[in-house]
Amino acid sequence: MANAVNKQERTTLIHSIVGIALMVFFRYLPISLPEVTPVGMEILGVFLGTLYLWTFVDPIWGSLLSIAMVGFSSYSNMSAVLAEAFGSPVVAQVFYMMIMSGGLAYYKITAYIGRFFLTRKFTNGKPWLLVGVICVGCYFIAGFINAFTPIFVMWPVLYGIFEEVGYKKGDAFPRVVLTLVVIASLLGFPMAPFAQNGLALLSNFEAITANLPDGPVVVNSAAYLAVAIILGMVMILAVVLFSKYVFRPDSEKLKGYDVESLNRHPLPPMSLGQKLYCVGFIVVILGLMIPSLFPTLPGMAYLKGCVYGIALFIVAILAAIRVKGEPVLDVAKVMSTNMSWGAYFIIVAAILLGSVLTSEATGISAFLRVMLSPLFDGMSQVVFIILLLLLAGILTNVCNSLVIGMIMQPIIVTYCTQTGADPRPIVTLMIQFVLLSAAITPAASPFAAILHSNKEWVPTKFIYQFTPPVVILELIITLVVGIPLCNLLM
Repeated sequence: MANAVNKQERTTLIHSIVGIALMVFFRYLPISLPEVTPVGMEILGVFLGTLYLWTFVDPIWGSLLSIAMVGFSSYSNMSAVLAEAFGSPVVAQVFYMMIMSGGLAYYKITAYIGRFFLTRKFTNGKPWLLVGVICVGCYFIAGFINAFTPIFVMWPVLYGIFEEVGYKKGDAFPRVVLTLVVIASLLGFPMAPFAQNGLALLSNFEAITANLPDGPVVVNSAAYLAVAIILGMVMILAVVLFSKYVFRPDSEKLKGYDVESLNRHPLPPMSLGQKLYCVGFIVVILGLMIPSLFPTLPGMAYLKGCVYGIALFIVAILAAIRVKGEPVLDVAKVMSTNMSWGAYFIIVAAILLGSVLTSEATGISAFLRVMLSPLFDGMSQVVFIILLLLLAGILTNVCNSLVIGMIMQPIIVTYCTQTGADPRPIVTLMIQFVLLSAAITPAASPFAAILHSNKEWVPTKFIYQFTPPVVILELIITLVVGIPLCNLLM
């Protein structure tokens, strides 16, 4: 045991040294990249080192070191870099939305949501219909709360159901269903344009297109959400049918299961504090979405301008209201127990790096234009989207999906600038696909890593058999359904 720990510590140390060396010494390599300035070489080294640390070491200190190294570079002074990183309105919104989402888990409201999807009577005797309902539940919980929650809510309940009806660890049906929980959670991950990595990538694209002749490219939130939900529902139907008719695990034991059996251990009635919290969360979601849904109504322009403060305002109100002497939202407790700090700091560093990498001072955008322009010559939009998503799907499964999304965005800008194509449908499909397809390897996303860690119920060999066909299926649906859908709605 001690030898294994020492070996892991040595491996982590080696990876850490490699990541730091990339940040510090990459600029000195005898490499000449067209259009890239000395500042660009510094920033490129920081970016590559950050990517390496995110993949092989730790997202938190890798992100913090990344921000510090940008501050130490010739790009700008430390005060300006810190202001750009932590002062971004998007980062603030991510922070407060994480508090709100974390509160749903801390106050066990997610248990009521999960129980709702698990106790629909129309699924009795219909195992695959029950699986489909569970996947839909995971999808919406992942989209509006976070993608960790449905995994941690659904898996323990499913363990109990499987053991009750006679399934053992590693049996075919349980491992398919547990994997589908992760797949459905990933499908919901990019759904909301006002939270998580979807918000980060949409905001980053707006920032890197700010200097275009026509101004920044802004994707309509309502259209983005509509595309995500339609694609998500189609994909859930497709992967459930794929599981049933292609993998064909034995589901007979679940046919006699009565979902009402869960009510033998009913949850207590929701408290006043929980109900008030739910109201506050719904108000936040509506406040973020209404300006995009009804942009012409009076007051919508003002509300849109206040959008980044809505979550902060509701957090403050819920923290101020007390029920039986306790705040409806205890911010300190939620932040200490239910905040995904790794995801938060990745988003902070990613948004900063996205802005810095595409700055004119680095010359990296110009380099991409020089290198990619010959490839785009005469290429149709459909062919470009196919190649873009294929490349994104491959890269996102060996690397962090948010980073790959950032890398793809300047390529989209270059193509659209050269051809005159509308970038909004392309970037919408890219963002959604790059985030929802990160399922194959542990490096692809933290959700895939959680799946790989559940070796007792889901063997690693099965994951590599099951997830690649699913990702290919998702790619086909994105192309066949997503392209005309985006063109229609955007």
